[in-house]
Amino acid sequence: MSRERGCNRWLLLAACAHLFFLVPPLRTWAFAVSVVPEGAEDETELPVLQKSEKSGAISKISRELKEIIFVIQSQSNSFHSKRAEDLKRDILKQAADLGKELPTVLLTHQMDGHKGAWTILPLMRHFSVTYGRNSSWIFFCEEDTRIQVVKLLETLGRFDASKEWFLGKALYDEESTIIHHYAFAENPTVFKFPDFAAGWALSIPLVNKLAKKLKNEPLKSDFTIDLKHEIALYIWQKGEGPHLTPVPEFCTDDVNSDKVDHCATTFSNFLPLCGEPVKKEDVFVAVKTCQKFHADRIPVVKQTWEKEAALFEYYSDYADTAIPTIDLGIPNTDRGHCGKTFAILERFLNHSSPRTPWLVIVDDDTLISIFRLRKLLSCYDPNEPVFLGERYGYGLGTGGYSYITGGGGMVFSRTAVQKLLASKCRCYSMDAPDDMVLGMCFSGLGIPITHSPLFHQARPMDYPKGYLSHQIPVSFHKHWNIDPVKVYFTWLAPNAEESVGGKKVGYNREDL
Repeated sequence: MSRERGCNRWLLLAACAHLFFLVPPLRTWAFAVSVVPEGAEDETELPVLQKSEKSGAISKISRELKEIIFVIQSQSNSFHSKRAEDLKRDILKQAADLGKELPTVLLTHQMDGHKGAWTILPLMRHFSVTYGRNSSWIFFCEEDTRIQVVKLLETLGRFDASKEWFLGKALYDEESTIIHHYAFAENPTVFKFPDFAAGWALSIPLVNKLAKKLKNEPLKSDFTIDLKHEIALYIWQKGEGPHLTPVPEFCTDDVNSDKVDHCATTFSNFLPLCGEPVKKEDVFVAVKTCQKFHADRIPVVKQTWEKEAALFEYYSDYADTAIPTIDLGIPNTDRGHCGKTFAILERFLNHSSPRTPWLVIVDDDTLISIFRLRKLLSCYDPNEPVFLGERYGYGLGTGGYSYITGGGGMVFSRTAVQKLLASKCRCYSMDAPDDMVLGMCFSGLGIPITHSPLFHQARPMDYPKGYLSHQIPVSFHKHWNIDPVKVYFTWLAPNAEESVGGKKVGYNREDL
């Protein structure tokens, strides 16, 4: 790779920072905050819209339509880009039916020249310069958000667009969590952040303010871990900026639900399925482990998801025939595991069946539903270089890269593995952070990272209940302070009409 020595020094610093997110801190930090308390929500949450007067409403709405810039948080993978294009066409069709000028609809993955566009904040200056004079709102949504344009305009029309507004469906942490760096430890419920699936909006005065701040003070955070929380923190600016105003018309109920009559937005998909699930024999699962965890972590895998996989191997620093494990000849390291991961990639390419199109690499404390993963993979073309999982970012404000965080599971198409190993990009050390090295390598090859929110780096209790409520998750990570078997059967095992090993199982998620 070019700039190899510079990249190595950069990654050494990144690896040290990366450890912060893997190990609970020795102490938690409580922030001095001035935000709207839990009991004060009624002052900011406006009532649900009633049916408006029809006469004259359509003409007013059509005049205001061009003042909204729609931004779809899209991805370049063919499956995702098509879904984003479908949503764009639907928005424009609704607008055309009103008989007036069509609005601007942008797809973030098409916004050339903006490294890390998916993190949104680097786009603020562009939004301000291009749309700051003739627009009123920037409305963001995901590819699976469904929008009722007339109701959205009616909803936004309740707010004075000359003021600074940050609107969305509010999420909050019930307890401080590692993925939010234990922020607001004394009372995490006071800080609200938006559920992107429901859509969220910024008024142009706020966009202009953010653009000015970003021009004068470039982004400082090295890591992007949970974008929705980090954007809310940046906008709030320790009390100097607006807090999120909850909007009840921004919804994540299914579009076909009977609860959505008042909703301007809904959510159309929980677990994508594009035809038949891929065959069990089309997915090879590699489990990273080491001798010290053979006795406590491997039994959990065998009690839970191992039976869902047809092809799997355990890779360790010690060959244990009872499991069995395979010693790849790579010494165990306390962190990083880059050498082991690249050895697994080499073995998959050279020793597995060439007809096996998918590789999944997980940790020995990853809890995963192979059954659901097979459904998800039906939407991806293994002939494309696919690298799939939960996306994090490093240094994206200054030209860094995205990566798939390893704990939630990393999914590779065989094509992606072939292209990676054909390059000269390798670990700079055996204990380098494997997920970050892979992110840097794929970035250098021009192969995009594909994000799915159904993969999770942390435990279920580390995420807001409202966020998980519209998901059918594929994975969680870590056994720390939980019963991992119970978590698996509650969140990941085939549920309701499905069964595992001939037995129906179930737990109450509220207990976890």
